[in-house]
Amino acid sequence: MPGGFEFLAAATLMDIIVGTAGHIDHGKTALVRALTGTDADRLPEEKQRGITIDIGFAELELEGTHFGFVDVPGHERFVKNMLAGASGIDLVLLVIAADEGVMPQTREHFEICRLLGLSHGIVVLTKSDLADEETLELARLDAEELVAGSFLEGAPVVAVSSISGSGLDELRTALAEAALSAAESEQIDRHAAFLPIDRSFTVKGFGTVATGTLASGELREGGEVELLPEGRRLRIRGLQTHGRTVSSAHAGQRTAVNLAGIDHSEVARGQVLAAPGVLRPTQIIDSRVELLAGSPRPLKSRQRIRVHIGTAEVLARVAVMNEAGELPPGERGDVQLRLESPVACRFGDRFILRSYSPQQTIGGSEVLDPHASRVRKRDFAEAAMRLGSLAAAGETPDELLRLFVASAAERGLTAEDVNARLGLSAEAFGEALGSAKGIRSLGGVLFETSVAERLSARLLKAVGEFHAREPLAAGMPRETLREAAFRRLPPEVFAAVAEDLIAAGKLAAERDLLRLASHRTELSAEERAVKERLSAIYKTAGLEPPKLDEALASARGGLAPPAARKLFEMLIRTGEVTKVTDEYYFSSSSLEALASAVRKFAETAPDRLIDVAKFKELAGISRKFAIPLLEHFDRTRVTRRAGDKRLVL
Repeated sequence: MPGGFEFLAAATLMDIIVGTAGHIDHGKTALVRALTGTDADRLPEEKQRGITIDIGFAELELEGTHFGFVDVPGHERFVKNMLAGASGIDLVLLVIAADEGVMPQTREHFEICRLLGLSHGIVVLTKSDLADEETLELARLDAEELVAGSFLEGAPVVAVSSISGSGLDELRTALAEAALSAAESEQIDRHAAFLPIDRSFTVKGFGTVATGTLASGELREGGEVELLPEGRRLRIRGLQTHGRTVSSAHAGQRTAVNLAGIDHSEVARGQVLAAPGVLRPTQIIDSRVELLAGSPRPLKSRQRIRVHIGTAEVLARVAVMNEAGELPPGERGDVQLRLESPVACRFGDRFILRSYSPQQTIGGSEVLDPHASRVRKRDFAEAAMRLGSLAAAGETPDELLRLFVASAAERGLTAEDVNARLGLSAEAFGEALGSAKGIRSLGGVLFETSVAERLSARLLKAVGEFHAREPLAAGMPRETLREAAFRRLPPEVFAAVAEDLIAAGKLAAERDLLRLASHRTELSAEERAVKERLSAIYKTAGLEPPKLDEALASARGGLAPPAARKLFEMLIRTGEVTKVTDEYYFSSSSLEALASAVRKFAETAPDRLIDVAKFKELAGISRKFAIPLLEHFDRTRVTRRAGDKRLVL
């Protein structure tokens, strides 16, 4: 970072990133030097060997536009470096030497630019001073044939000599016009900050610096970024764009980020600086891939390939989602990429596929689902429909949000899950969520409306089935219901669905029980008789009740023991009977009368204390009942233990 981070005032300029492309020794670096005055070959070995090995950078201000040039190597051995440089460019200079015409790397670089979705560019015929008029015309025809039917069809074809300067003025004019066209076609930037790193180094006195083209969003001095895929949060000490110290950088600018708290050896090409907490690393990507017609063989399931995305190169295995398990050259098809190491990417990010060995560009496309689930053969048809819908949605955030939520079905997605796929700014995501149709939030999880309705119906069905099994039960315990109907969903979702149904008058809640609002307990004549006998047993027994099993056996008549137990539980729920121990239950009215007697005694007792003997006398009971009843009164705050006595409260 020459010059450090000193402040330099600069007028507001339109920023355009220009990338070179073309065969080795066709004059890409010489062309950039002729246009900008900067030698983009920065490495000593590049100077020694006379060829570009890694990406280089230069800049030019022209007619209100700041052009950042990314010069890429043309040798086939360094295509992976070329791909790192091609990430984030707005327009391409397709360089073809007039004395040689289209060569193998010209074709490969052109196909890469096309697969990366570029829509603006200029064809530059370099070394025009080495070609006569006829050779120059042949080179022009060769170039036009190459780009026919592509984004470069009809693009300016400019012949230049980097030695004599011939054609450079015409090229500058073409650049200015192409920049305006590129700027007009740019969409509003709705995404959070995303900067694929292409290099890192140390500046004395400043520390670690990472550079790249800011693909979206904004970075601010003093702000925070997340280094992905590692997930490490870092502070921005300073920023430069095109060599100028700035307080903020925006999408489309070549940006240098001075990072605090990290060594430059921990920052490398292929990583991403992103807005904190938005994106998550992934290792499974779904896409509709275009396989080049020139690919030497079909793309087959389980084939190992190289995936170039952003500035990263990762190895992956392929799953071709069709019955044949392969994609023929020249065709498009649904493919799942199972990466061997994680990357950070978003919906719509472009990538290039290259064969594992020998390395050759074979295809590419754009990410449709950056956080896909491993697909099985029986799910291919469903996956095809899903990917077709995603591809058709384009860059419509609210529709993409709806599609991702719909594809999650009953698993649902949190807002964070969805935006990990989209990478939108907080404001843009809020707008998309507000305008997305057919989405409901339940307990912080987003569901398609039809799925939310299905969850409600499932809950009602589970409660209804419980009533059918247990007609005398007042309701179903909440936790039992959640386990039965919502085991694989967060508890918050269950709670939200239940509360919605209660608010709608379809469910009723009693303490920890839920029942259908329409549910009523209707007893048969025999059941009513058993219930009345049980009630009478406890009222008559007063403070010396029988054990529960004895009471049930005495009252149930011909009713089965479990049914009699349900009737007894009704007495507890209605408050006629109170549990004191697992064996002994008492008439609630008898307990209330005893509590009143104890409080009346305390009014005349010293310090309001009562001992066990006096309590037995007041109740007219033996110690067998006295101790459990005193402990019950302790629990219900009638008394409080004080040594071997009780304080009456």
